[in-house]
Order: sequence, then structure tokens, then C-alpha cells
Amino acid sequence: MKTFKITLLLLVVATVSAFTINPSKGYKVGDEAADFSLKNIDDTMVSLADYSEAKGFIVVFTCNMCPYSVANEDRIIALDKKYKKKGFPVIAINPNDPEVSKGDSFEAMKVRAKEKGFTFPYLFDEGQEVYPKYGATKTPHVYILNKKKGKLIVEYIGAIDDSSRNENNVKERFVENAVDALLKGEKPTKTDTRAIGCSIKDKRNS
Repeated sequence: MKTFKITLLLLVVATVSAFTINPSKGYKVGDEAADFSLKNIDDTMVSLADYSEAKGFIVVFTCNMCPYSVANEDRIIALDKKYKKKGFPVIAINPNDPEVSKGDSFEAMKVRAKEKGFTFPYLFDEGQEVYPKYGATKTPHVYILNKKKGKLIVEYIGAIDDSSRNENNVKERFVENAVDALLKGEKPTKTDTRAIGCSIKDKRNS
């Protein structure tokens, strides 16, 4: 009985850890996001200012090791292929500390990107300075930014869609719906959803 209670408690903790909505720190919908400069897997430095023709960005905090991130990789690639040509490219950022998550080193990122054929920048948040500014807590965690009068305004925060592990079960595509609305000059009908995934690995919080 004692073993059952312990197992149940661990299951509850793991389930709670996988869900978050509206993190208390970081950006909220309507906030202006600051630019950043992070190293890409091709060893160049990338910032949002480099994309002068972009209408906005699909910023995805993701990683190599989290099963939720892995389950969404093909969807992230599909989002980039669909929306990059429409002005909303994907910018992927790995926020994990590789000392805590051994499979999330910069070199491992290069290998994973090549294996999957990533079509977008895959940036390393070295020093873990960017993800706290956004308020990201999970991988994957999505922030849609919209350019307005030279500013990057946060228009959506949350999950890619309503099926974190199995794309075949998707009924609502949150990111696609939000970007489609922005391309029409409209506000997304849904601006905050639950980000479901693995906690970001940061030794400062362990």
C-alpha cells in the first residue's frame, strides 16, 4: 500500500510538471519582446533583426532529449515550411543546460538537426539568459511574435496544438490558427494555451 501511495504521488508530480499556462514571470500576450543574439548550429550568431523581411516569428523553445519535443519535431518543421514563405519563420531555441541534460549540448544539437533535416535556425541559449526573459518553462513552448511599427509584439503563448504526443489526434492547431489570423490582420481568437512538455533543465533551479 505504501509503495502504491508513493507511485501515485510521483505520477501526480510528473503530471503537474508537464503542464503550465501563463507563467508568472516573463512575457505576456501584448508585451514587446526584446531581440537576442544566439549561436546557431552552423556556428553563426543569429538575431531576429537579421530577418528584415519577416512579418513575425514562431519562436519555439525545444530540445533534443524531451519526448514531447521529439514528438513535435516534424510539426515544427512543417510550421517552418508553411509559414517561412509567408513571413513567419520558425526560430528554435534550446534552453537546457547541457550539464544537467547531457544530450542537449551544442554538438548534440548539430547532430540532431542534421538527422531530422531542420529547416530553421536551432539556437543555443548559452548561459540561459533568453528563456527566462520569455518566461518559457517547458520544451516545447511556443511564442508567436508579430512585427508592429518596428516592435515585436507577443501575440500567442503556449502549445503547438492540442495533442502533445500524437499528431494523429490533433483536433485544434493553435499555432497555425494564430498565425493565419495575424496574416489576415486579425487578432488570434486563442492567445494562451497550456504548454505541455518537460521542465527546462537549469541547475540554478535544481
